[in-house]
Amino acid sequence: MMNFSTNSHHGSPACKENVPLSVKTDAFQHPRTKQRTVLGALSENEQRGRSLSQGSQFSRQSSVSDSSQLNFFGCVSSSSYDVFVEEACEVVLAASGQEVVSDSYELSAEADPLQSEHMKLLLELTSSSCHDASMQSESDESLMSRQKLFADYAEDIHQILRKSERKFRAKPDCLERHPEITNGMRVILVDWLVEVVQEYKLSSETLHLAVNYLDRFLSCTAFIKQGKLQLVGTAALLIAAKYEEILPPELNEFVYITDFTYSKKQLVRMEDALVRVLAFRMAAPTTNQFLCLFMSVHTVCSNTKNLALYIAELSLLEIDPFLQYTPSILAAGAYCLATYTINSSLWPDSLISFTGYTLAEIMPCLTNLHKLHISAESRPQQAIRDKYKSAKYCCVSGITPPAVLPQP
Repeated sequence: MMNFSTNSHHGSPACKENVPLSVKTDAFQHPRTKQRTVLGALSENEQRGRSLSQGSQFSRQSSVSDSSQLNFFGCVSSSSYDVFVEEACEVVLAASGQEVVSDSYELSAEADPLQSEHMKLLLELTSSSCHDASMQSESDESLMSRQKLFADYAEDIHQILRKSERKFRAKPDCLERHPEITNGMRVILVDWLVEVVQEYKLSSETLHLAVNYLDRFLSCTAFIKQGKLQLVGTAALLIAAKYEEILPPELNEFVYITDFTYSKKQLVRMEDALVRVLAFRMAAPTTNQFLCLFMSVHTVCSNTKNLALYIAELSLLEIDPFLQYTPSILAAGAYCLATYTINSSLWPDSLISFTGYTLAEIMPCLTNLHKLHISAESRPQQAIRDKYKSAKYCCVSGITPPAVLPQP
């Protein structure tokens, strides 16, 4: 099994085998300031790339004939309608040879959306669109300024986000469904996504959405291959950029950022599979949204604001323990840790009234965020710290975290 590796030479034959000539010649190569980590793919992926160049297509069958077929990720199928997605994932089979059926998922209070006749019709009629615009986006500062304009609607916005946040959460044990994927691999992937978001000047919200899509996808599926993990992450970022950015990067750019490990066809098919697995529910509340909302209700200085954003992004790296907390609690914890670090204050009365959260309810999450903040400097993955070392973010990643937290 090939581990994630660093590959600074994206012109190698192994990488080029997967890429149609038009992709290699037409892709606009965004200039890089440094070499980027490449996660790599299994040799199996390279072999299948040859068949892709000859034009693989979706196939729909009523049964699984052998384990080389590609299945729609453990979703329950009707007797007359099974969806098979090539180059998205290996067929999900239990040790007994029976097809694995995913458990009911928390994001929907209703039955599995794929059971619905309306959803089946929608899946039949939907095709992936990859006509993106250029690579520009709003800056994080303009997003924060825009958030202030909605201060009059803050309470209504908060109530809507709080009602929906539990429906869009990933499962804390989602990696247990994927024997080939470890927590360390996911950390490397998220760190790489941070580099890409920074390089293409995408917003923090795009990053938070992409990680949400990634984790929810892993919660809904099973037995994703190691060599497909970067493909899933890239597709998640592609969808998040389309959803959040005014002018997202073009499809060719997303092929380029993987150093041509995957082809356009593979990426489009994984994008299609991902939105289907998530039942086209893309409007997920994120920690970043709650944090911006809290800071519009009780304003803070630039250092505190950027430190809170930095801590919130650090929490994306680890499933355990942070997926056990809702985005609103994570935002409250990041806010408290930032204000305590800068101003020796914690959770203001205005936010107690606004959110209904007491400091005692926030404290378990705050404690875990504090441990993460302390350990950030010594972690192998440094993309988030490097991002927040810049003057744009007031160099907040260089601020020394408090040695201890006060007792509530």
